[in-house]
Formats: sequence, C-alpha cells, structure tokens
Amino acid sequence: MSPVTRTASTGCGRIRHDGDGGVTDDLATVLGATRWIQAQADLLAGHVPAGEMAADEDLRVAVIELRRAVRALFARAVSPALPSSADARQLMPADQALARLNTVAARETVVPQLGWPPDGAPTARLLSAENDPKVRLVAALARAAIDFLCGPQRTQLRACSAPRCVRYFVKSHGRQEWCKPSCGNRARAARHYRRQRAATDGGSAPS
Repeated sequence: MSPVTRTASTGCGRIRHDGDGGVTDDLATVLGATRWIQAQADLLAGHVPAGEMAADEDLRVAVIELRRAVRALFARAVSPALPSSADARQLMPADQALARLNTVAARETVVPQLGWPPDGAPTARLLSAENDPKVRLVAALARAAIDFLCGPQRTQLRACSAPRCVRYFVKSHGRQEWCKPSCGNRARAARHYRRQRAATDGGSAPS
C-alpha cells in the first residue's frame, strides 16, 4: 500500500474509541484537523505541503465528508461482514458515496510528465494544475482511496471486531481478527468475561 493510500485506508482522518464507549474524532475541531493534516506531512510528501498547512472550517468539513464516503465504501467492501460500529447505523448510501468520492478526486486536474535522465530509465509523474493546496489535499486523499479500493488489498480489508473499536484495517495474515494487539487483548478479555458470566448464570456462553 502506498503512503497516501495508507492514510486513506484509515478513513481520511482518525476516529477511535475513547475508552468509555464513545468515539474520539481527530477532526472534531479546526485545531484537531490542523494537527492531523500536519501529522501526515511525510505520507503526503509530493502531493501537498501538509506540514505547513493550517485547516479552516471548510477544509475540516470537506475531509469529514470525504471520510464519510470512504467509510461507506469500506463497509461495502467488507460486506457481508459487519461494518464498523462507529457509523453502521448512519452509513451514506453507496451510490452517493461513489459520487462524492469521484467528484472530490476530479477537483484537481493533474497531467502526466515524462522524465528521462541520460543515464537512467524513463519515469512518469503527475503534475497538478491546481494552485489551492487545500483542494490538492482532499483530492489526493480521494485518489488514494480510489487506488486502494481498486487494488488487491481491498479483499483483505476488515472492520475490527474488538469491543468499542471503530477502525478498519488491512489483514496482514490469515488468522488476524483485530487491528492491533491491544484490541485482541480486549476482545479475549470480553470473551472470557462472557464465558464466566454464562457459567455463573448456568447458561452457555456465546462463541
């Protein structure tokens, strides 16, 4: 997965459980959005100067709306498995998500440029015709999501099933169930608790 696609595969701006059954959103405020964007400086190098960018309310909303579309398409990708619990009850319709993703990606015009050093092989790169770095930022995230959803790793996309986790992740080995070890520990602890509770109540524990 490319660096920019790794950014998009988290859902274009991180949401995570807060430890109390709720959700923490890195994009909840303009300051939070600025911090998240600047944290992507290495991943977005060559696309936008993310390390120097400051979000405004319009950019924050644009990234959130793109994230809604991407997460709706992630939910489609993992189906018939359950989507992330964070937005399972309010998913954007898939056709609307597709339209939004494609519209955002098209906001930046890019043109191919051939490079061919005297002592090397020819290479191609895309040059942007867009002057607004905020447009380039959101368009780069949208294109990364498109690349990911059209690529081979889409079939390994999963919604983490650990209690309270709201992340999607790319499965890296055959038996992986959770996005990270701490989620696995929490899920196993929850299973153990359910088995103990069922034994105490004289019933059978769910698997």
